[in-house]
Amino acid sequence: MAERTAKTAGAAIVAQLETLGVQRAYLVPGESYLEVLDALHDSPIHTVVCRQEGGAGFMALAEARLTRTPGVVMVTRGPGAANAAIAVHTAWQDAIPLVLLVGLIPVADRDREAFQEFSLTGWFGSTAKRVLTIEHPDRAAAQLAEAFAVAAAGRPGPVVVGLPEDVLVHTTSVPLEPVRSPGAGAVSAAQSDALYALLDAARRPLVIVGGSRWSTGAAAELTGWAERHGLPVATEWRAQDIVAHDSPAYVGWLGYGQDPVLADALDTADLLLFVGTGYGDVLSDGYRLGSPDAVTAVVDPDPELRGHQRRVDLHLLASPGAFVEAVCHAVPGGEPDPDWTKRLRAAQRRFSTPGADPGGDAVDLDTAMALLAERLTRDAIVTYGAGNHALWAQRFLPHHGPGTLLAPRNGAMGVGVPAAVAASLVHPERRVVSIAGDGCFLMNGQELATAVAYGAAPVILVVDNGQYGTIRDHQERAHPGRVSGTALVNPDFAAFAQSFGAYGERVSHTADLPAALDRALNAGRAAVLHLDVDPDVLHPRGVA
Repeated sequence: MAERTAKTAGAAIVAQLETLGVQRAYLVPGESYLEVLDALHDSPIHTVVCRQEGGAGFMALAEARLTRTPGVVMVTRGPGAANAAIAVHTAWQDAIPLVLLVGLIPVADRDREAFQEFSLTGWFGSTAKRVLTIEHPDRAAAQLAEAFAVAAAGRPGPVVVGLPEDVLVHTTSVPLEPVRSPGAGAVSAAQSDALYALLDAARRPLVIVGGSRWSTGAAAELTGWAERHGLPVATEWRAQDIVAHDSPAYVGWLGYGQDPVLADALDTADLLLFVGTGYGDVLSDGYRLGSPDAVTAVVDPDPELRGHQRRVDLHLLASPGAFVEAVCHAVPGGEPDPDWTKRLRAAQRRFSTPGADPGGDAVDLDTAMALLAERLTRDAIVTYGAGNHALWAQRFLPHHGPGTLLAPRNGAMGVGVPAAVAASLVHPERRVVSIAGDGCFLMNGQELATAVAYGAAPVILVVDNGQYGTIRDHQERAHPGRVSGTALVNPDFAAFAQSFGAYGERVSHTADLPAALDRALNAGRAAVLHLDVDPDVLHPRGVA
């Protein structure tokens, strides 16, 4: 028999979170959900108090990416929910399971322009899989369990749950809900045969993987299958950790800053097999790449295939794990062009090789990434937000399996620092490094305080070019010589880090970087390296 001890709805919510296996809740406190905060006082759930709701949301997203379970963030009504909206949009576009708990005004005060009143559904209805409000204490546990199930099911995404202040203090004795495992879908024998018929007929197949539902085992199984049968595997943008970069099947990632050779391959492939993702805007360079004549198969548990914007010759309604279990043991009967994969692999190896240091007074980022790559363990976690600074990291830093890259696919700035803090909390035994632009860093740099407070020890490289580099890059193409609204005046980021109790050091010359990296990586606490770079260098060089 389930326990029916009476407790407040706030306490029931925390008990349900415990039942669901939640390890950490990232939050900015508010008086609207005091009963939940009180229950957390005695809970084994680790309460991570953050400095801004957007940072808290990004930490919860990082946790979700690393654990493949919904991340939990708690904020208060009105302004708190507004700050958290960026994390909801990121979870929606990046397909990451997130549960946002929002304290609300008392039920009796609705529609009276009460302090911090807003419409939960009006704000989040277009960017959340579901918006729920707990109207009765007896429904608290059930609705929370529902939120977790919806967030993780099909194409994962955010669910927003409203917590009216007065409902939280009322008691309930309704038992807690069991964990609901998300369905994985399945591939029938007939569907597997249909897929292999497409593979047998293809001369230039291209497997494209993405999404957030990859386990280490599923990724390794698919990679091995591709290696055995000579199939090239590309990833969608910011998902390049799915495939080990030293695999002969790995041919790079599609999206901003991609290898032109791989972009051409998307145009010339005669079969596109999407697993966990689909044909979308960034991957296809604005829906421009990809022959309309290419046969297209999609493996995705979302029956609506939201985000896939082209023909579908075969849809397998399955998660990546269910797909590899059902399909990857068989052997294709056909044979792709033997030079197809080899050519793409050789191009990827060239593209991912940093260029030689040209000299000069500033830190060279090609060299910086080469030096960092030498110091990264195979399970190191790399994070970054949005901006041209990330071009170097995504091109030159290797990955060896899922859960080693945390970066937004919706272009959200400010993700890198909070993601690195959360990664260090989830995996304190692993090396965590964040590459941040000067603009990106200061959008959530205050979360260094959170890192210091909880003993997180990420190493953050701040690339200081004194500008919003991505926008300047666009301006130089659209309006040459007319840079406007992109210049930045920066603080001393090393001193900024030191003021929080973190390690900080400024590096202005490439020759000084190796020793500085070693000092930061061995600091035993959060560390920031302030890198002075040439503001006119907007793209990686790579090898000639």
